[in-house]
Amino acid sequence: MPTTHHTLGSINVPRGMVWTDEFDWHAVEKNTEYSLTGALLVDVATRQAGRAITLQGSESAGWVTRAVLQQLYALAAQPGAVHMLQLADGRTFDVQFAPGTPIEARPIARPELPLSTHPYAATLRLIEV
Repeated sequence: MPTTHHTLGSINVPRGMVWTDEFDWHAVEKNTEYSLTGALLVDVATRQAGRAITLQGSESAGWVTRAVLQQLYALAAQPGAVHMLQLADGRTFDVQFAPGTPIEARPIARPELPLSTHPYAATLRLIEV
């Protein structure tokens, strides 16, 4: 049943944050090489994990508040922690924050002293484990 938000752990993020790389994943991995005799060798395997899940807001949709960003940064600071992600459409995934830059955020407008309710356009980079 669709909801009005996604949930990462116990944190609600707006469903306006779109899964931008949903269709960049291929569950079947294939590698090819030629043998010494010239025959084509095809190695096929099914990936078990590692799918990227990037949730991205924009200047016009999917804003998160400063307070939610602070909660997300605290969640990302837990080394090796696995969190449940439930998308607004009901699908669930066990995820970790991706290595590198797992969270990016830009304030909407430029307040000198942003309140906890100030909106941000954010990107969350997760990987399925």
